[in-house]
Amino acid sequence: RGRQVLGRAYAVLSDPERRAVYDEQGTVQEEGEELQPERDWQEHWRLLFKKITIKDIEDFEKTYKDSEEELDDIKAAYVDFEGDMDRIMESVLCAEYADEPRIRKIIQGAIDSGELPAYKAFVKESKQKMNARKRRAEKEAREAEKTREELGLGDDESDLKALIQSRNKDRQKEMDNFLLQLEAKYGNNSKKGGKKTPAKKGKK
Repeated sequence: RGRQVLGRAYAVLSDPERRAVYDEQGTVQEEGEELQPERDWQEHWRLLFKKITIKDIEDFEKTYKDSEEELDDIKAAYVDFEGDMDRIMESVLCAEYADEPRIRKIIQGAIDSGELPAYKAFVKESKQKMNARKRRAEKEAREAEKTREELGLGDDESDLKALIQSRNKDRQKEMDNFLLQLEAKYGNNSKKGGKKTPAKKGKK
């Protein structure tokens, strides 16, 4: 039974239309064709989840920053957080402290044009709050540098790539072990003709 449930879950995940129905309604149609007990689950996971590389992230940042999408996200964050720059900077994708002047300029321009309301938290933000945000950013930068040194990473990007690849291998090994555990738990009965191992008698 557990094997059948897993087979159905994989079938739903791999079908965009049925995945959309599940995401919206939280239900799965009961169809015999969904049950694929002999499927190569490990390969299926690899197909479903594409590995993200450093280049993928860099390419996204290049296309996202100064894009219409980022502009919309900044404006939405400004309204959602009523001008609180701490929360705006935390929520906008790829935003670093160095981006703050650019982001402030975008918001101020939208306020001047009447597109956005002039929230007090933004237009009258105290120097103390600004400086506290700067100190946090500097502290995070120092901690990141310390971590790089502890891990033996230099400025060469290949060092970071090597670390990520090593971590990815560890995670892949963990996933493989997990899938093998599932196979052992839900697959043994069907392979052995449903025979059950007699329970050991406890001492009286």
